[in-house]
Amino acid sequence: MSRFGPRRYLGRSGVVSGATAVVVLLSACNTTTATTVVPANTPSSVSAAAVAGDRYLDPQAPVDERVADLLGRMSLDEKLGQMTLVEKGSISPDQVAEYHIGAVLSGGGGSPRPNTPLAWREMVGAYQTAALSTRLGIPMLYGVDAIHGHNNLRDAVIFPHNVGLGATGDPELVEAIGRATAIETAATGIRWTYSPVLAVPQDVRWGRTYEAFGEDPELVSLLGAAMVRGLQGENLTADTSVLATPKHFVGDGGTAWGTSTSAGYQIDQGVTLAPETDLRANHLPPYEAAFEAGALSVMASYSSWENGKVHGDRFLLTEVLRGDLSFGGFVVSDWAAVDQVLPGDYYGSVVQSINAGIDLVMVPSEFELFLTALGGAVEQGDITQARVDEAVGRILDVKIRMGLFESPMPPEDLINQIGSSEHRELARQAVAESAVLLKTSPGLLPIDKDSTDTLLLAGTAANDIGIQSGGWTISWQGSSGEITEGTTIYEALTAASGADIVFDRFGRFDSFTTLDGSPLVAPIGIAVVGERPYAEGRGDSGSLALSETDVEVIRRIRSRVDQLIVVLITGRPLILGEEFADVDAIVVAWLPGSEGTGIVDVLSGLQAFGGRLPYTWPKSIDSVGSIRSDPCDGATYPVGYGLSTDGLALDDTNACEVGQ
Repeated sequence: MSRFGPRRYLGRSGVVSGATAVVVLLSACNTTTATTVVPANTPSSVSAAAVAGDRYLDPQAPVDERVADLLGRMSLDEKLGQMTLVEKGSISPDQVAEYHIGAVLSGGGGSPRPNTPLAWREMVGAYQTAALSTRLGIPMLYGVDAIHGHNNLRDAVIFPHNVGLGATGDPELVEAIGRATAIETAATGIRWTYSPVLAVPQDVRWGRTYEAFGEDPELVSLLGAAMVRGLQGENLTADTSVLATPKHFVGDGGTAWGTSTSAGYQIDQGVTLAPETDLRANHLPPYEAAFEAGALSVMASYSSWENGKVHGDRFLLTEVLRGDLSFGGFVVSDWAAVDQVLPGDYYGSVVQSINAGIDLVMVPSEFELFLTALGGAVEQGDITQARVDEAVGRILDVKIRMGLFESPMPPEDLINQIGSSEHRELARQAVAESAVLLKTSPGLLPIDKDSTDTLLLAGTAANDIGIQSGGWTISWQGSSGEITEGTTIYEALTAASGADIVFDRFGRFDSFTTLDGSPLVAPIGIAVVGERPYAEGRGDSGSLALSETDVEVIRRIRSRVDQLIVVLITGRPLILGEEFADVDAIVVAWLPGSEGTGIVDVLSGLQAFGGRLPYTWPKSIDSVGSIRSDPCDGATYPVGYGLSTDGLALDDTNACEVGQ
């Protein structure tokens, strides 16, 4: 008999049926509960099953044999639990044990209190201890969105978002960042991340544009595979190895404006209108590269294609993913995305998603409802036992390959590497390499850091680590302010320059005068402006315009300096309004993260400008999302464009006529 007793399951209408169902345990389920005595000196992390010497616990046995042995011992409820991923705020360690839950996650901002490395280790360890206490001692996976460093953890190193890494075009740098991210993440006991994003965005109005490496599938393939290698390391069983999860399979970068199925969104979670030839040519290659690099987990997309929601599309999740791409790992759903497959029919949504190819469901909160629906579907024959065994087998296979059965508990000696100077230097290098110089005037750059002249600095993003880091930093949407440790552009400029730096975040310099009382006019001014933090569909933008506050900052400082440099803090190209007509230099810093010193490095000439645009820079909002007949069709700057410090094109990619 199931641990739930007679089930009350959701019918096709989505309404709980009052009829009870007789539970028939299939022959593949072994519900033996023989007791094994554990010696008094056995470590607490070792389960009774481990002491029994069962085949699935033999690290020398072939993985497929270990999986088959374990599956043969599991009850239906133990299998259903393995297919369930719950957000930590909705489940206790005791419930993880009670319901045999296979995976737990921290959503964006899902940190313990206090938000410290030790608190993270203790939290993850408590869930793992609970999982190991069960009859079979199956370790759980703990996941987190470590997408630009361990970005939920305060004072971890925050690396540039992927849009910036795309501007570097440097796979070795990206792999090194993946390695550093894995070390800081694993130090808190977490061995699974939902990264990297392998979308190939074709419309920069999308609020997830900055999570992707660029619009070119070759670039995304190159850097995505590098990130997978960095996260997972040379040995997936190592304590510092973190399981990568390429996302979101597939086509989310091709969704059309105005097609979103989620309230308040415009393009995120929308419909990909591309034909199959385009889907295969532009959106599949990055996944093929990631799987070749060793990725064993992949996340399905919220978006829709020809057959409706991808989460319910068997053609994409089974025929293409398993058949054409030969993916052998497990497929995890996105946050509550299964619910969207058949709106208003939760039972039907679960059935269609699992049968389409979803193996592990990010519930993320009402896990009992999900388990009841899933179990009811198996009992009614809407989901076969064979499909359950297939899904659970894939999950167990990955856990075994990760070495979780042998080393399930968080490592104890990595915490001192969180926020290390080595990792901060790596991030600083990445920031410098990612900066793209769009425009400059002769002799303006590099700034003479030894000059004692007055330098005016303005902009709400100039001295704000939160704005500098963007969304997915400490919280889901991110926020302004001193949210984590790091160096702002203002702080870095003050430390590096001998100039008399006068700073006002709003560019109000009217009260500053020279010794004779005349208005202060400086040789050089810098305005640091751009987007405020956002994430996902909340960042969908129909204007791509600077705020009026930032426009006013540029206008105010322009009247007070001989030459003006504008530094853009942004997750995507923005429309350059008339306020940029009289700007002498434009530097795109993207979302650099915690190490703003990298921007000062290129401004001062310590590092040369070398970044190139990973996205076409549109001329106007009307040209965004349109199909370009040539690189400059509707563009100010083409993809791949960038200048050297002295103002020369880095290669033969020239500015479009309007950008000269």
